[in-house]
Amino acid sequence: MGSQLTHLDSEGHAHMVDVGAKPETNRKAVARGEVLMAPETLALILEGSMPKGDVLAVARVAGIMAAKRTSELIPLCHPLLLTHVSVALKPNVERCTVEIEAEVHCSGSTGVEMEALTAVSVAALTVYDMCKAVDRAMHINNVRLVHKSGGRSGEINLE
Repeated sequence: MGSQLTHLDSEGHAHMVDVGAKPETNRKAVARGEVLMAPETLALILEGSMPKGDVLAVARVAGIMAAKRTSELIPLCHPLLLTHVSVALKPNVERCTVEIEAEVHCSGSTGVEMEALTAVSVAALTVYDMCKAVDRAMHINNVRLVHKSGGRSGEINLE
């Protein structure tokens, strides 16, 4: 890990990093997370019987929308022209979870890790919101970056 904090200026104030001189490269990031819930809650999702509607479809769209708006949510993120966003939600009956994976691409001078993490986080929050009336004990767990490629640091696989 480098010791220089790039989002701080010489006086220790937060600022947006100037990426204008960095070369544009194809960037990709993949993030994952999960929502742990009661077996009965997952059964309602799988049956399509949740009172607020199709949980997985709404959460997928919410995650995609969130990736596109990351710079509005995270103060020092650059607005990016994303070329691809996918959000997959996979029920896991054995573990009583909805597993979430987001993949984000762009061609640019800064990475898309925050966009992938934001997509997973908002998709998980949407699952929670749509199911909270029947299960207040849900947990959002293990939101993390699992892959990034492009840019100076090249490819990094964390899982």
